[in-house]
Amino acid sequence: MSRFGPVPWGRLRHVSAIVWSAAGSLAAWWWLLLCHGWFWRTDVRLPPLRDPQAWPSVCVVVPARDEAAVLSSSLPSVLAQDYPGRAEVFLVDDGSTDGTGELARELARRHGGLPLTVGSPGEPPAGWTGKLWAVRHGVALARARDPEYLLLTDADIAHAPDSLRRLVAAAGAGGFDVVSQMARLRVESRWERLVVPAFVYFFAQLYPFRRVGRKGTRTAAAAGGCVLLRADAAERARIPDAIRHAVIDDVALARAVKRGGGRVWLGLADRVDSVRPYPRLRDLWRMVSRSAYAQLRHSPALLAGTVAGLALVYLVPPVAAVVGAAAGNAVPAVLGAAAWLVMAGTYVPMLRYYRQPLWLAPLLPFTALLYLLMTVDSAVQHYRGRGAAWKGRTYARPDAVPDEG
Repeated sequence: MSRFGPVPWGRLRHVSAIVWSAAGSLAAWWWLLLCHGWFWRTDVRLPPLRDPQAWPSVCVVVPARDEAAVLSSSLPSVLAQDYPGRAEVFLVDDGSTDGTGELARELARRHGGLPLTVGSPGEPPAGWTGKLWAVRHGVALARARDPEYLLLTDADIAHAPDSLRRLVAAAGAGGFDVVSQMARLRVESRWERLVVPAFVYFFAQLYPFRRVGRKGTRTAAAAGGCVLLRADAAERARIPDAIRHAVIDDVALARAVKRGGGRVWLGLADRVDSVRPYPRLRDLWRMVSRSAYAQLRHSPALLAGTVAGLALVYLVPPVAAVVGAAAGNAVPAVLGAAAWLVMAGTYVPMLRYYRQPLWLAPLLPFTALLYLLMTVDSAVQHYRGRGAAWKGRTYARPDAVPDEG
């Protein structure tokens, strides 16, 4: 019985389905809150560390393709690193048509700082995806200097002056082969405020940072914009050759190192920032859909499971709350509202990290719906044969790329 009178059998079955879905969603959120590596917390940061007795040598590799628009805001910060040991920068101009290489040389002349070498790898052979061909060329140049560490950082990443010092100190003190920081992405436009914090939140949900850094776990991930990699670990794992097919190269790199017995640390950055703008929804859509289906290993079964899981976890709570309230049925309304409240509560720390208003937290289901649609679109683009793309360069589907051995 509802307060409005007897409930027809068809409607009762419909309400029962909503009740069970809402109960399942609430149970899922309690599990995510308490048992999934505290993924929602934002306190995994580089700790203050003592300087090592001797600073190891470092080579910084910056893959760049058509990056003139952002390079003036990022490269000077890399060149200005206050690092007591030997360090130099290798920027790899990967077929740019906008004067990226010339601008890099001009910035080095104007600002000084660490020595800069600008190289060009030529066109990649079949089987190399994304920026990995440029990374390979940069790593080859760097290895001639026999560095102890490689810092792989994107052309849109601006570093605080002590960034390299802190990364190296953390690697040495913790015995890590990979130390990676998730750069703070830009959140200035309306769509950036809605989508970007959720992007990092969902990434942390997929790869809880505490599990990444824990010994004995299989969870491995890195954030490609800022990855400090021990050079001998890179050689053991055959980086980047072993992951040349990978569209999501940062996660593949961390997995390769961890499979080889290395240790990986991943956390949020305090003073490492991306200067790349994503002012429109379609810019963000392209960023996510480029690799979303690759994240699911191009599996229709995983895609179906992901869509169902996103619907249950993120979409059911507000639907149950609204439908239950409209039908005068307190059970689905309360269950849905409770799940929605837990969901929003787990999102609050990320909004605070990005200095965004907390009223965005209840909008997380809408943002999740956008990500669901982006993921489906990624699969559609894959089956249309368009493959992955990076900076205007499109690659064949992985199953169409010959293995080079």
